Amino acid sequence: MIKNFDAFPKFPAYNAEAAMKAFGDWNKGLQAIAAEMTDYTKRSFEDGTATMEKLLSAKSFEQAVEIQTGYAKRAYDEYMHQMSKIGGLYAELAKEAYKPVEKAIQSVREH
Repeated sequence: MIKNFDAFPKFPAYNAEAAMKAFGDWNKGLQAIAAEMTDYTKRSFEDGTATMEKLLSAKSFEQAVEIQTGYAKRAYDEYMHQMSKIGGLYAELAKEAYKPVEKAIQSVREH
């Protein structure tokens, strides 16, 4: 791992720098995920509220079933889209957070 013993005292410094960079990347990534989930929750609540208003003004049972069916389809599609998007954000977060650690390990190996 370390080519010579002289580089060994530098190893903790590389670790600290890599940890601080990784924590910064995690913080940014988690903020983006939280913002995305907040937007999704807001949209979902608004759609649910609008659907409830439509249901209350339905003229027939068939119309109510149609409104409810449309809502269920939209809610499912939006949920699946959102979870796919969040999964991608988590994958990107992990990839970006690992880069500083990888660089630190590479730097230690070179010394």
